[in-house]
Amino acid sequence: MEQIMCAYYADNAKKLHRLVDKILLKFGGLYDKDADDFYSLANEVFVDVMRRYDSSQSFEVFLYTCLLNSIKTEMTKRNREKRRADRISVSIDASFGDGESFYLKDVIAAEFTIEQELFEKDREEGYSRRMLLYLSRLSGLQKEVLRLNMDGLKPGEIREKLHLSKRQYADCDRAIHSYRNISLLF
Repeated sequence: MEQIMCAYYADNAKKLHRLVDKILLKFGGLYDKDADDFYSLANEVFVDVMRRYDSSQSFEVFLYTCLLNSIKTEMTKRNREKRRADRISVSIDASFGDGESFYLKDVIAAEFTIEQELFEKDREEGYSRRMLLYLSRLSGLQKEVLRLNMDGLKPGEIREKLHLSKRQYADCDRAIHSYRNISLLF
């Protein structure tokens, strides 16, 4: 058992990660940050497999089957949560009211930007508690992208300055402007 564990966890769990990556490719792959969740799940599954393994079959086949089942279950759970969120979403172009002459987009404050909120801090007290909570949810890279954006740099200039790919920049921008994060400011 010790040899098996050493084989899978050598070189920063490279063999276990390769096995997880192989399974995830069947599902179309994932973002790198989501892959970490599945690597953690694989660690839990590995411990469980080590406990239940009885030598009646190949360890690798047993582990692969258990990982595949656990990852399928997790993917199903995540997709179910996404569908639930989609059912309760409302289009920004949705009309409401008696004559249906009002649109949701008309009542949403269009002037609000995160950058303006940062500039409007109270100079004596620093950032508000809500702003500090918002900033605590951002990574260092996301904060740097936000700072450069506030300095007036265009997305291409920010990507060049920080040596980011378009996808990395888009991920940072998505996190900076995600409803989950900016809702803390309202």
